[in-house]
Amino acid sequence: MLGLSTASACSSSGAPTTGAQDGKDEEPFVLKIPHAAVISSVNTFWVADAKGFAAEENIIFEDVGVVPPGETVASIVAGKIDVGGNHVNRTIAGINAGAKIKAVAASSVTTEEVPHMCFIAVKGSPIKSARDLVGKKLGLSNYGGCNEYTTYAWLGKNGITQPKEQMELFVLPSETKVLQALEQGEVDVAGIHKDRSWVIDQGKYDLLYSDYDIWGNIGGATPHFFSEKFISEHPDVVRRFVRVIAKTQKWINENRKEAERITAERGGVEASEVRSFNLSADAVIYPETIQVWIDLLEEYEEIKPGITPEQVYTNEFNELAPKV
Repeated sequence: MLGLSTASACSSSGAPTTGAQDGKDEEPFVLKIPHAAVISSVNTFWVADAKGFAAEENIIFEDVGVVPPGETVASIVAGKIDVGGNHVNRTIAGINAGAKIKAVAASSVTTEEVPHMCFIAVKGSPIKSARDLVGKKLGLSNYGGCNEYTTYAWLGKNGITQPKEQMELFVLPSETKVLQALEQGEVDVAGIHKDRSWVIDQGKYDLLYSDYDIWGNIGGATPHFFSEKFISEHPDVVRRFVRVIAKTQKWINENRKEAERITAERGGVEASEVRSFNLSADAVIYPETIQVWIDLLEEYEEIKPGITPEQVYTNEFNELAPKV
């Protein structure tokens, strides 16, 4: 980003954690969580720990280190971590491939100022419109998903047929390398997980489009998910987790600079390197944020057809979700 097993069956003391009074009289339940290799966005778990929101729900987040985004689903299935949180396209693809996981809490929500991804050119580039992208070189840090298909959706929205055949794709090891390639003229357009203000503040890039320009608020969802086994065995813990996430995300939205400072201190980086996403203050997942990516992944044959949003997410454990 810059963007999470069979679960722990016991608390840190080895005692079962399902019990009376919503788990508050039991030993804290330890949830294993990873962090990103590059600390560039606010870490909700670290903030929840620092502000006491996790402790209020008798949960401890145990950071087990770096898990690359492409390994999150497998790490959940293997029991290396308990909770994951990638862009929803990875959750969908994992479920479609047979992984027994389910999203339970919404995280980031795209806005015009803070989209999930921006696509940029160097300042003064002749590339201004979707039509100008035809025949150009696109630099990305990963294949597939939001990285690749957002651009194809942008081209398609602007009437360009067979968009996958219209650009030459270059995948580089990191977004830092992508930006270097853009500045050195090795690619014409770069896809990065930054917001509008970052692009403007650099003073050397033109913002061409973002996921907000294509889908509005629904295209940038990055929900938290557990294995179905964990959900079945520890529904109370999942409910408490969702409460932690909703409370923490609301606080982050209202205290962005402090959230960035907490993350920077824990991650050993400068606060200026940490980005605050716009987060769902109630953690409610909406089906349209899932369906838009099911449709796109099916269109580009990354998943088999037939999966539904209900297979991907549930709001069952969210007390703030609208009653149906």
